[in-house]
Amino acid sequence: MQNDDTIDTLNTLIETSKDGEYGFRTSAEHLKNDEIKQLFMRRAEECRQAAAELQALVGTLGGKAEDSGSATGAMHRGWVAVKATLAGYTDKAILEETERGEDIALAAYRSALEEDLPAQVRSVVEQQLQGVMRNHNQVRTLRDQARTASA
Repeated sequence: MQNDDTIDTLNTLIETSKDGEYGFRTSAEHLKNDEIKQLFMRRAEECRQAAAELQALVGTLGGKAEDSGSATGAMHRGWVAVKATLAGYTDKAILEETERGEDIALAAYRSALEEDLPAQVRSVVEQQLQGVMRNHNQVRTLRDQARTASA
């Protein structure tokens, strides 16, 4: 894979990580459950760190790293706020939207791993995918618990 292609792939993942950071932070602002709120703030910080790690990789490849999230992510965060308002800011509704965001992150990382990435880049992306999968599974479990509690 050419450096330019690798840089493009990494920049897509930077946007994805920034979207995760902003999404977890925005969701945390609307959550009522303090434990989940704190968890989401930790996840936001982990996403910020993942983006920084990817930005450093882009730099070592001689590219210009993205420094913000995607337009799609901004729309998703807006939808989280709108849906939360419409649903009365229920934790269940916020968790459902957060899980949708994590579905998008999983797809982005899996797509990146289909590329012919240099070994050092592949290693970082694989490691970060593990964190995305953990986040997704944790949000899904919390969502399931919220659905059960509201049933």
